[in-house]
Amino acid sequence: MNFDGIVSLFIACIEWILLINLLIFSKKDKTNVIALIMITLLAGYQTMEFIICNLGFTKPVFPYIAFLIISYLPPLNLLLVLNLTQNNSLGRKNILLFSPALFFSIFYLFKLDQFQIAKCTVLYASYHYPLGDLYGFFYYIPILISILILIRSIPKADDKRKKLIFKVLLYSTIFISLPVIVGFSLMFAGSYTIISSMESIMCKFAFVYALSLSFLILYNSPFKDERNYFKYLSGYKQWNS
Repeated sequence: MNFDGIVSLFIACIEWILLINLLIFSKKDKTNVIALIMITLLAGYQTMEFIICNLGFTKPVFPYIAFLIISYLPPLNLLLVLNLTQNNSLGRKNILLFSPALFFSIFYLFKLDQFQIAKCTVLYASYHYPLGDLYGFFYYIPILISILILIRSIPKADDKRKKLIFKVLLYSTIFISLPVIVGFSLMFAGSYTIISSMESIMCKFAFVYALSLSFLILYNSPFKDERNYFKYLSGYKQWNS
């Protein structure tokens, strides 16, 4: 029996269930919409990895789709952090955050035949693809910038709610970065096993980040009683103005 990709299926099911519930019960402001898109991409990647490893869809287009999905996670994460730390000031210049992901999306489309599945296991998959080092550089830089912004923003946050959200995002971002630290340490020791599987392993670790995003969304969404209170308060102010 083939159990390759079974962990991906398990994580995907949990993330899709999380997403459905969050779509029903959460407030749909800018912050929450970005977080919901990220959870969708995380669930989509795990689903693709199961399809590739367990169901045998190994043609180059399938790993390309998987890379297409995860390429937009780091810039979205940076956009989320900027949105939180800059008081929802999202401008057109933030579109530039996605320029590396757009470049690789188009470039890899013309190099589709070079995408190959190197290895599939129960836990992760590894891939062969062009410009891996350059892709990795642009993949990790937004994550590093997000960490630095959060570290800088936590002491300055006056709102306890925001400070808690910043801390949760910081610790979970550091957590998903652990495979990168271990991977590069082993690479200098002559082992490239984790590096070739880095994106897949990081997305497994990112299950914790999906939980953190779920916390952010719910914590940023007033419950039913709170929403009714806000509506009542708003109506009361209008009546007395």
